Amino acid sequence: MAFQATMWRACLLSRQLINPAARLHGVNPAASSWMVKRPYAISVDRLDHFVLTVKSIDVTVDFYTRVLGMRVDTFKGGRKALHFGQQKVNLHEHGNEFDPKAHAPMPGSADVCLITSHSAEEVLEHLKTCDVAVEEGPVQRTGALGPILSVYFRDPDNNLIEVSSYTEQSTT
Repeated sequence: MAFQATMWRACLLSRQLINPAARLHGVNPAASSWMVKRPYAISVDRLDHFVLTVKSIDVTVDFYTRVLGMRVDTFKGGRKALHFGQQKVNLHEHGNEFDPKAHAPMPGSADVCLITSHSAEEVLEHLKTCDVAVEEGPVQRTGALGPILSVYFRDPDNNLIEVSSYTEQSTT
């Protein structure tokens, strides 16, 4: 039992040291009621990339670069990825996916929340300029680090995209 308690403290400490965003937003993992407290052999630090299966790579690249300011990258045999922050979205065209792949990849099955430093009003104004219909928002939600204000819309494949910003309560 002493080993498990020591392992838990080591895991908790590593999360606090590795996750500067938690410190930035004033989140104390030890005090978070939603955190399951048990020892782990490993821990995950952050998301590196995820894959969107899309109908058209070109249409998707246009949307995400124009509407969300992502950068496009071509790599490994002509594959496309969209970069933002320290993450990326790999794009697979439906019917031409790369292995290994999801069990049943389908366009329009994703629901993603992206964090921005822009206000909800700025997001709404930009979406209007880009002729993107807002599905909902701004509305209060709960993000990984606390309260967020979210705006929802759909990409060309009907994936649900949530663009959010942390509220003042999250940073105090």
